[in-house]
Amino acid sequence: MTTTHDPAVVDDQDRDFLHLCVDLAREAVENGDQPFGSLLVDATGAIRYRERNRVNTGDATRHPEFEIARFAAASLPADERASCVVYTSGEHCPMCSAAHAMAGLGSIVFASSSEQLRGWRREWGFRDPGPLAPLGISAVAPGIPVAGPEPSLCGEIRALHARTLGISDTAD
Repeated sequence: MTTTHDPAVVDDQDRDFLHLCVDLAREAVENGDQPFGSLLVDATGAIRYRERNRVNTGDATRHPEFEIARFAAASLPADERASCVVYTSGEHCPMCSAAHAMAGLGSIVFASSSEQLRGWRREWGFRDPGPLAPLGISAVAPGIPVAGPEPSLCGEIRALHARTLGISDTAD
């Protein structure tokens, strides 16, 4: 099977990979970390790398998308990196978007958007946007094709974020 991805469409194969990302995000939460998980998938549809958030180690750069960029830059030739798709439970932050672009990776497919996360956090009473400007992938790396969010997974992602923050969230 060959993966040819239309970046404007999240298809069934994309959803399968995104479900795996949500599983990694859940694993992160179960290990006391923030709910993010990501996959690097090559042009044949093989998973080349998988990672979950590990910022609870004290290293704030241990985002799974950043780890994927590091792995790809060190392990894959440029043409292979460009044909890979990064699947992730949440849209890349500005740091990860830049790392993705600098590593020469291909498209990104995400389950939930940064805008959704900011909205959920505001709804729960959190106003601090964090240390980085809230920029979407296209604002940081305009040449990277993106698809997402995937509505069928947003409720589950929202629940993981609520759980991480100790919030009882009943919204769908």
